[in-house]
Amino acid sequence: MASGVEELMDLLYQLIDEAKGVPLNSEKCIIERDKALDLLDEIRSQFPMELSEAKKLLASRTEYIASAKREAELIRKQADDRAKQILAEDELAAQAKQRSNEIIRQAEERSRELRRAANEYCEDALRRTEEAVAEAYDEIKKSRARFRAASTGGGSGR
Repeated sequence: MASGVEELMDLLYQLIDEAKGVPLNSEKCIIERDKALDLLDEIRSQFPMELSEAKKLLASRTEYIASAKREAELIRKQADDRAKQILAEDELAAQAKQRSNEIIRQAEERSRELRRAANEYCEDALRRTEEAVAEAYDEIKKSRARFRAASTGGGSGR
């Protein structure tokens, strides 16, 4: 059937939108209960996948930050090793110290930038996922309320 929550929500909207009206009442309609419930069940089953995607994004963010830390540590270690090698030579001691500090500063700056970028990316992705889930949830609540109103006013209760 449908693949995503949005597509399922569209189908549910279409089902309600195309439903026959109740005579003498323009705000109530008659829908096929089984079809509406099936769509709601499918929407409900999609939520674990949406949450799984959010968890994958968090895991990706964590790996991205860990990778940035490893890269920074490798750069720092290389800088320290290079500095030790240069310090062994007396006439280059001052230059080596300055260069190693610069490499460390750049590595830390790069690490901060990578961490900031990863956090922004994940925050944005999680915000969009949260908004989509909230919007879908709100639409389900509205549809459910309309369904209840329709079933209370025009049909038998379940």
